[in-house]
Amino acid sequence: MPIPPLAGGTAGPAHLRPLIDTVLTALHHGATRRDGPLPAGGPATVTQHLRDAAHPLIPDQGTGAHHALRTLVTALAEGAADPAHPHCAAHLHTPPLALAAAADLAASALNPSMDSWDQAPAASALEDLLTTALAAEVYPHATQPDALVTTGGTEANQLTLLLARERHGPVQTVCAANAHHSIARAAWLLGLPRPVVIPAPTGVMDVTALRDALLRLDGPLLVTATAGTTDTGRIDPLDHIADLTTTHGADLHIDAAYGGPLLFSPTHRAALTGLHRADSVTLDLHKLGWQPASAGILAVPHRHDLDALHHHAPYLNADDDTDAGLPDLLGRSLRTTRRPDALKIAVTLQALGRDGLADLVDRTVAAAHHLARVVTRTPGLQLYAHPTISTVLFRPAGADDTTVAAIRRTLLTDGRAVLGRAHADGRLWLKATLLNPHTTPQDLDRLTALVTQAATALTEGSAPR
Repeated sequence: MPIPPLAGGTAGPAHLRPLIDTVLTALHHGATRRDGPLPAGGPATVTQHLRDAAHPLIPDQGTGAHHALRTLVTALAEGAADPAHPHCAAHLHTPPLALAAAADLAASALNPSMDSWDQAPAASALEDLLTTALAAEVYPHATQPDALVTTGGTEANQLTLLLARERHGPVQTVCAANAHHSIARAAWLLGLPRPVVIPAPTGVMDVTALRDALLRLDGPLLVTATAGTTDTGRIDPLDHIADLTTTHGADLHIDAAYGGPLLFSPTHRAALTGLHRADSVTLDLHKLGWQPASAGILAVPHRHDLDALHHHAPYLNADDDTDAGLPDLLGRSLRTTRRPDALKIAVTLQALGRDGLADLVDRTVAAAHHLARVVTRTPGLQLYAHPTISTVLFRPAGADDTTVAAIRRTLLTDGRAVLGRAHADGRLWLKATLLNPHTTPQDLDRLTALVTQAATALTEGSAPR
């Protein structure tokens, strides 16, 4: 059997071209077979179809590159939850832009490893350009803002708590009940005290309760606010929270993993007023940034804020190499081997520019407001609240929580829609997280019709799923 060709080098593109054609054809065939936002039949059916297609996964004699690609890519696409479908709207699970996915192919083919300059000469320079540019978006008045590329909001939030611990010792984290679960997990992982949880009765942090907590608590404090909650998309009153942390000498972190890209929209950036006052900010461009995962960012106002992450490994950043001018990359992450995720982000930013990004953001937010209007004018449906970003909660009026959950599972099992679930005001709601800028009003009309039909079928006696 001949040695399989490589993706890199001058011959790499010629080897990749026919394989890519096979992959693209398989993606098309799989999506056509699925013919919806996700495969019908539920977990057991999907698993069995995948097992049948993949068997034997490790044969004695290989099937060859084109057969393996065609078989497994088709099976994966047929069994995928496809965020590019307008009725796949459960989570902060974005449909990536084609140009970002194409850039990610180049990153995979070149395979730079972002832990030392000699493995990633140009990629490390591009990452530096990107992180500096994004940090300047968050901190427009700072003289030396900086940012790290992370795997997403969870890693960025963990790094935030780590940096606070290194600055202050065993810092006490203070967050609202609406905070992302990664804040509590990061405190646990780092051996820090459990976060003090501030109530969020209206979906955002109660600033009066925060003031009382800051008056009561001793020791170094880190307040974490949220700009775009997972359940409702709400944004905490950032400027008021920054006033309180400044008054009481607490550090402030803002988790803007969801809402951060509103910065690019002149129409919506005012919702983030006060963001620049934080000591650190999480962004996540594989949410409202249309990037393939992963594409997280942790931004800080001063480059030296990241000094605690410096680490020395002589085979990667020997002192004499650093003194001779080779960039030291090891302190740019807690990970060693890292993909060049900066490439797809940089390609997207350059290709679309500020106007193009603003248009995507504005279209997505507008779609959410349209859905809210559809819900309010549809008899038998109830809206939780008008959306802050692009999350819409709704439910059949008068339905109990068991029925709401059954409606969601019915739509999932039938392969007709992917809606999330969220608790608010003591009730369970269906959650539509709209991230697809190609979604049309007709798509949303059809989505609400599917919910109404499923509710009617269950009410008339079909067994809940």
